[in-house]
Amino acid sequence: MRISVSSDMDEPVARALLGQLRDRGHDVVPYGALSPGDDPQWAACSEAAARDVAAGNADQAVVCCWTGTGASIAANKVPGVRAALCTDAYTADGARRWNDANVLALSLRLTSEPLLKEILDAWFAARASTDTEDRENVARVERLDGARSTHPESRQ
Repeated sequence: MRISVSSDMDEPVARALLGQLRDRGHDVVPYGALSPGDDPQWAACSEAAARDVAAGNADQAVVCCWTGTGASIAANKVPGVRAALCTDAYTADGARRWNDANVLALSLRLTSEPLLKEILDAWFAARASTDTEDRENVARVERLDGARSTHPESRQ
């Protein structure tokens, strides 16, 4: 799987993330502080990783900043992206299962290396639910993306 990864800081957990993804056999595309010369600002690098997913250049993305909040907000501004800030394995499983999340947002402050492994295990083990109600909710979010992109103030 091709996974875009962004971080606004070159922190040990961000480096561990790259290593764990590669160890799992994924093709990793780094952004921000993880890629020399890139813009390390959380909004810019999170957007870049999320755009890879929206354009089909990456299957998923993982975006990181100190709290994970800014990275998730920036990623969610890209139509077609469903980013979920996950601080534990249960949330990661639910985000993939019920929300069909395609971008994982992580906190560099809260995520230890053992916790990172648990979150990634849950994220990659989960599959999107086929339950009608869950699919209807995901479809509603997709319609919100479409409505947002038709408003002139939302275009850049």
